[in-house]
Amino acid sequence: MEVKNKIYKSIIVLMILLSSCDNFVDIDPPTVEVVSETVFSSEASAEAALIGIYSDLSTRNLSLAAGGATLYLGLSADEFVDFSNNDRNLEFFENAIFPDNAAVLSDLWSNTYSLIYSANSVLEGVENSSLEDEELKRLLTGEALFLRAFFHFYLVNLFGDVPYVTSTNFEINNASIRQSTDQVYESIIEDLVQARDALMDNDRLLDESGIRPNSYAVSSLLARVYLYTEDWTNAEVYATEVIEESGLAIEENLEQVFLPTSNETIWQLQTLNGFTYDADNFITEEESTPTSVALSGSLINSFESEDERFDFWIGSVTVDTETLFFPLKYRNNGSGLEENYVMLRLSEQYLIRSESRVRMDDFQGALNDLNVIRGRAGLMNNSAVSQEALLLAIEQERQNEFFAEFGHRWLDLKRTNRTDSLLGSIKADWQSTDALYPIPQLQLDRNPNFTQNPGY
Repeated sequence: MEVKNKIYKSIIVLMILLSSCDNFVDIDPPTVEVVSETVFSSEASAEAALIGIYSDLSTRNLSLAAGGATLYLGLSADEFVDFSNNDRNLEFFENAIFPDNAAVLSDLWSNTYSLIYSANSVLEGVENSSLEDEELKRLLTGEALFLRAFFHFYLVNLFGDVPYVTSTNFEINNASIRQSTDQVYESIIEDLVQARDALMDNDRLLDESGIRPNSYAVSSLLARVYLYTEDWTNAEVYATEVIEESGLAIEENLEQVFLPTSNETIWQLQTLNGFTYDADNFITEEESTPTSVALSGSLINSFESEDERFDFWIGSVTVDTETLFFPLKYRNNGSGLEENYVMLRLSEQYLIRSESRVRMDDFQGALNDLNVIRGRAGLMNNSAVSQEALLLAIEQERQNEFFAEFGHRWLDLKRTNRTDSLLGSIKADWQSTDALYPIPQLQLDRNPNFTQNPGY
């Protein structure tokens, strides 16, 4: 009980600190020295500081994990139709986002940099602590590095050139400049390589059931980053490591994929009382008009008729004579199920390896991986023989496997330079510059070192 009380008090202290630095690039520095000394004075409270980041990430609705990436990026792509009657969301759907959009500033920019600040606080706290448990110090360092890389991965994909923040020094952060995308990716990879080494064979993670990211979670994100940077060799290497060494397996039961006991979950983020933003906001009751989003016609029409994912992961309602479809990957909107946010899962690694193998002319290996995912969906094997046809087949498989899931579709279209050809034909006022979100106006006002993205 005493340990739990210490953890609880430490999380409260950390949350107070977080609330004081939501816009850390914009405000005066808080006094954190006493907090750091208190939080990192014992093993229990030091670990609680890290757990507080996960808590913050999962409980802030419309942060990256808690609905934000799924909603906003899905609206920007060709996944969702907006039913929210909310100007903020409509701007994403119409790809006409203003720099003063509250979601861009709060949900995607400030919240994410606040979480980065917290990860840096853990890294600095561990480095300066008197903790004697070296395994715990490696654990906290590895997880904080992983989280810092994860947050920057989304920032660089949403905004392009961004600062890679590695300090809690407000004077340094307030004067930060935008770094090139290549530089940001180099820093992401550096953090992940160090995180993987720190978490490798760490016994403290053996019974966490994916709630805390382990070395395979790090390797999974590394595989994704190498895919995005077109380093096909390393993407294949790290995806193979996860597929062959993690002990995970593709969950054959589609109804189990997004439950905490899924066989394929690499990393899941624990929710409060088992509720996700997705289930609360996307599920639509019969004969009711959606109040958030519906799935787009182009997404619905992309599924093959035998695809069992359509039956298990999509719900529908009929309003008057019109049938509308909504995501049903998460189902607990009062059903009693307990669900967590599934952050990383094994199916992505198969499709990462498949795409990498195509790029390296290993067509049979690529088909084998692609067909693992198709087979789980009840589909016949794909037999494409050209690189172009196989890449398009993988793109469609990713669309059908990862719809309404952390913006995969939006990020895929951007990294493969397909936004203009696909979105230009279905978005009325699409411009090439819409592929990046605007830097928040408040950030530009407060930091003269920042420049705005083209088109805004």
